[in-house]
Amino acid sequence: MRFSINIPNFGDFADPRNVATVATAAEQAGWDGLFVWDHVLHRQHQGRPFGDPWMLLTAAALATSRIRLGTLLTPVPRYRPQQLARQVATLDHLSGGRVIFAAGLGGPVEDEYRSFGDTAEPRLLAERLDEGLELLGHLWSGRPVNHHGRHYEVRDVTLLPATVQQPRPPVWIGGFWPRRAPMRRAARWDGAVPLFETARHGHVPDAAEVRELVAYVRKQRTAAGAEHPFEFVLGGATPPDAAKAKDVIGPLHDAGATWWDERQVQSGPDLDRLPPVLRRIEAGPPVIR
Repeated sequence: MRFSINIPNFGDFADPRNVATVATAAEQAGWDGLFVWDHVLHRQHQGRPFGDPWMLLTAAALATSRIRLGTLLTPVPRYRPQQLARQVATLDHLSGGRVIFAAGLGGPVEDEYRSFGDTAEPRLLAERLDEGLELLGHLWSGRPVNHHGRHYEVRDVTLLPATVQQPRPPVWIGGFWPRRAPMRRAARWDGAVPLFETARHGHVPDAAEVRELVAYVRKQRTAAGAEHPFEFVLGGATPPDAAKAKDVIGPLHDAGATWWDERQVQSGPDLDRLPPVLRRIEAGPPVIR
């Protein structure tokens, strides 16, 4: 099992220097990854400074050499695919092939889309997500791309350099369980990053629900004939005491989780403050055998 640290892109973490500090501490303490939120607007956290996640991850890449880096998660329908393809490929080169790309619709949808005059209709956003993911895979290849879809068009374009990781960086898909559609989408890619209706950001999910989700996704992948490795990424807040943290995560590992993403509770006072995050990082990840 692998272990990552999850931070928002606002508050103390709007400053790339603080994100570099977090990344360095995580690598030294034995964590396997650092993931950053990707918001331009979140009215629940209004009044705080926000940083661009790709700039924040650039600082993290320059400060580290081992840990995996990415967003959790990027709302693909909010971006132009060509811009996003460039940003991810550049970070993949800078980090030496350490990028993991997590994608979804993002949210709150009213904040991230409607506030800027875009549609907030879930069906249209889901169409743009699926088409955008397909197009990103082509743009990362370094080969000529021609694409004529409902939402995007590309005419004889080759974006160089291609990503270091080929055929592309790992793609993880987020969504709320027990909604099936996001997990069917995840089954077509490389990983699932579920939130649960019964356990929102920062709260530990129930192992029985995790087993149900893992079984569903594996069934979808079997039906599609998928054979490449697949990650189940769960998250929440655990105690700094390794034995107590193991008691929390162990049943989820047994249920099929392959990554644990350490997260502050979204409504908690420490969500966007550097000192408590550093204290948790320095305590180290749990040991699950």
